[in-house]
Parts: sequence; C-alpha cells; structure tokens
Amino acid sequence: MLDKLKDIHEKGFESIASAEDVSQLEAIRKELTGKKSALQEVLKSLGGLEPDMRKSVGMKANEIKNLFAEKIQEREKELVATASAVKGEVDLTIPGFGVTSGALHPITQMCYDLNDAFRSLGFEIYSEDDISSEKFAFDNLNFAADHPARASMDTYWLEGTEDKNGNERLCLRPHLTGGSVRKLLKVGAPARFVYPGRVYRNETTDARHERAFFQYEALIVDKDVSFSSGRVMIETILEKVFGRKVNVRMREGFFPFTEPGYEIDMECLLCGGKGCKACNQAGWIEVMPGGVIHPNVLRAANLDPDEWTGFYTNIGLDRLVMMRYGVDDVRLFHSADLRFLKQFK
Repeated sequence: MLDKLKDIHEKGFESIASAEDVSQLEAIRKELTGKKSALQEVLKSLGGLEPDMRKSVGMKANEIKNLFAEKIQEREKELVATASAVKGEVDLTIPGFGVTSGALHPITQMCYDLNDAFRSLGFEIYSEDDISSEKFAFDNLNFAADHPARASMDTYWLEGTEDKNGNERLCLRPHLTGGSVRKLLKVGAPARFVYPGRVYRNETTDARHERAFFQYEALIVDKDVSFSSGRVMIETILEKVFGRKVNVRMREGFFPFTEPGYEIDMECLLCGGKGCKACNQAGWIEVMPGGVIHPNVLRAANLDPDEWTGFYTNIGLDRLVMMRYGVDDVRLFHSADLRFLKQFK
C-alpha cells in the first residue's frame, strides 16, 4: 500500500507540473483529490488494514493530499503570472463593454427628496440606532403597561437584554416616535426636526404591509403650535413630493403619544380615488398618523406642557413611494429583484 501511495505521489506531481492553464489544473485537482481519485480509494480501504499499517498508510495518504494542495496552489500562481505576462493575446480592436451605472433605491430617493423639502422649512435631519429600549419605545410615549403593542406578537424583543433590575428590555424599534424624546432630551425646545429610518414589526405581509419598512417622522415643538400649522405642513410636503396638490383627509385616531390624534390619508394616486388593490378599494391610502404631542411625552422630555406644545407626523415612506411610481405591492421594494429596481434609474 505504501508503494501504491509513492506511485500516486510521483505521478500526481508530474500531472500538476504538466498543467498548461488554470482550467486544466482544476481538472487535475479533481482527478488527484476528488471523491473518485486513487488517493481517496486508499483512504476508504483503511478499515481493512492492520492497526499499525492503517496508521502509517493513513498518515502518508493525508500527507500526500496536503502536498498536492500546496503544489496545485503554487502551479496556479505560476500559470496566472505567465498568462499576465504573455503579450499579443489581447485584441485591442474588440469594442469594450459599456459600464452600467447604478441608481438610488426609490425609497432612498424619496427620503432624500423629503429631506430637501423639510430643510426648506427649517427642519434639522436626525437619525438614531435601529435598536431601542422599552423606555423610549413605549414608556416615554405614554403607552399603558398592558398595551398590546408591547407584546411579542407585535414587537421584536431581544432576549437577555434586561438590566440588572430586570425592568428594561431592548427591541428592534417598532416606530420612530421614541427618537423624539431622545432628541428633545438633548436639544430641548423649541425644536423642529425630522428623523427617517427603518422600523420592525411582526406583521403578516401583503401588498401593503412588510415586517421591515421605512418611516419618516417630523416633529415641531414650540410655544402655541396650532393644529392648522400641522395640516399646512402635511399638505405642503405632499405637494412638494408629488409635484401637484394632493387631496388629504384627517380622521380622528388614537395614539398614546398624541392628544388629539389623527389618521392622515391621501387620495390614492394609482386609481384617482376610485378604488384599487393598493388602497384596498377604498380610494384613500393611510400614509401617516399625526396629532398634537401628548403632555406626558413632553414631561418625559423634561419640558413643561403648560409652556410648550407640538405636532407630530409619521409618514409611511414605502406607501408614498408606491403612490409616486404607481407600484401596487410594497413587497417589490424589498425583493432585491434587479428587473424591478432598474426601472427607477
């Protein structure tokens, strides 16, 4: 058996040295070390040998296998270097290939457009980490201790993240609103800022819902902020994004961090308000909640609600992009399908 291994070793080195290009070398590698190689057959037969012979043959076979790998690597470097040095094999008259330029993802482009629009209104752009805490995601925003949004059926909690007292948990942020208190604690009032980003919820996906999606939140905190100023801000932003006036309606809605709160809808631009798949045949698309900032949220930010007030809007960025480009399924934006994404170059 050892004589057989010696023969495999010598013939293998000769084969490696005779390789004239990388593809031929790859074929030799499979022939020498592949599943059907003579070396592999020797290794398979070890079970039928005497213990002493089994050990020596096994060690020798593995040694040869490693030597083949080293020799093949050396020969590959030689072949690549030789090919690079060869002159006259490149036909410089052959036309080159065109360079395909990339493009921003449509959601990213919409985010940039909104940034420009809000900057023109004097807003600061703010961002924070995707991981939040129970304090900032719920407690500071006036969510009740038994609010269903705290349950794992809605929020992605990170296991083992409680503090030493066991009363603080971390989670993937379920909304951006917790960032408002964090920012206000840093800068105080008056304040005017927006904060775009991805949020995460345990959703059942369909044409209008995803488990990870983008929001774009805006907040004004000042003295005597009127409701009408908040509505004007919403209408102005939508008009700037879509290049024309967009019909908006505001319905009463409950959100723990606002008082009063509103569901803000825009007329579906895909069907012109007639009803389609994207708007669930309603003619309207819910694009953002909004409302007057709740006094308890101001207190969490160390602000006196008797002195300061404010207005929230939280834009569903994915849905605005659906309206801009006439896309009827939000899942397409996160599919990584280049056939779809190339349409937005």
